[in-house]
Amino acid sequence: MDPKSLFSLSDHLDALSKEGDPLEVLQETLDFEYFRAWLVEGLGYGDGSKGGRPPFDPVMMFKALILQAQHNLSDARMEFMIRDRLSWLRFLGLSLGDRTPDENTIRHFRNRLTETGTLRRVMKAFDWQLQKKGYIPMSGQIVDASLVPAPRQRNTEGEREAIKSGKSANDIWPDEPNKAAQRDTDARWTLKVGGKIRYRADGTPLPMIALPVFGYKSHISIDRRFGFIRGMAVTSASTPDGRLLRQVVSTDNTSSEVWADSAYRSRRNEKWLSDQMLTSRIHRRKPMGKPMSKATARANAAKSSIHAHVEHVFAHQKNRFNLFIRTIDLARAEAKLTLCNLAYNFNRLIFHERLETAG
Repeated sequence: MDPKSLFSLSDHLDALSKEGDPLEVLQETLDFEYFRAWLVEGLGYGDGSKGGRPPFDPVMMFKALILQAQHNLSDARMEFMIRDRLSWLRFLGLSLGDRTPDENTIRHFRNRLTETGTLRRVMKAFDWQLQKKGYIPMSGQIVDASLVPAPRQRNTEGEREAIKSGKSANDIWPDEPNKAAQRDTDARWTLKVGGKIRYRADGTPLPMIALPVFGYKSHISIDRRFGFIRGMAVTSASTPDGRLLRQVVSTDNTSSEVWADSAYRSRRNEKWLSDQMLTSRIHRRKPMGKPMSKATARANAAKSSIHAHVEHVFAHQKNRFNLFIRTIDLARAEAKLTLCNLAYNFNRLIFHERLETAG
């Protein structure tokens, strides 16, 4: 290689650093080696005594999955971007001419982490790392869920009924394995009701707009003080929010308060929170056929000012990460959203570390 090109490459990378390469900031802020033990254990790598091509470094591959989550790239596009971007090569610890993972390697690595439950353990390990840094869950927790779209399915009425009954794709299309492999039988349709309230000329509100959405639902809880995602669950889009309260709420927060919207209010959830010595700050619903009292409306408004913080998380993921489920089945969707939540937490850590440095 021409020596001049080596100097030019070094100068180019130095220029990227001077301009503030965000991946260098991430590398300096987060200790990725901390995850190596969990990754190696989950992947079940051997000692190499049986020969064969050595696998890619698990920490490097994990970094690649985080990059993929931050930019919502397909596996094929991720393969190209690793080869194309110098800043990505540097972040992954690779040099020009090094062997890089292809799309199949990326997919198999992610699937292996999913099948062994390693991604869940890595997210828990990062939470431990946060607490060691002083980011202890405190000031209560905020719970919410958001719809995440997936590619829409075009099924017949009979196929839809079979999917609703719980049949797998192989059972529905036994003679068409290629078609079955491309059908997502875990995602569901639902209606998203919302938007800005519109009023008639006489001042009465118009009916809310209902938009059909096909995909999954991301359930999370964040701590109020620092805004890190501490608990998560993934379901089909049609699953009611309130059913997942127990799965996302933890008891290790220094405060007992739990904020959530009215979709989580039920006698069962209120009793469970009380049994766990947690204080409900869940919105109250409007009484059936009656106007909401002013006191209840004021209380809900006060709760909304706190609950709104969790909406910033979903906005960050959907606007900056372009969140969209490309994979098929619930397990892969959960892996996608777990990586997305980890990527958000990494960005959140950078935000707090910068605040501390500036302060």
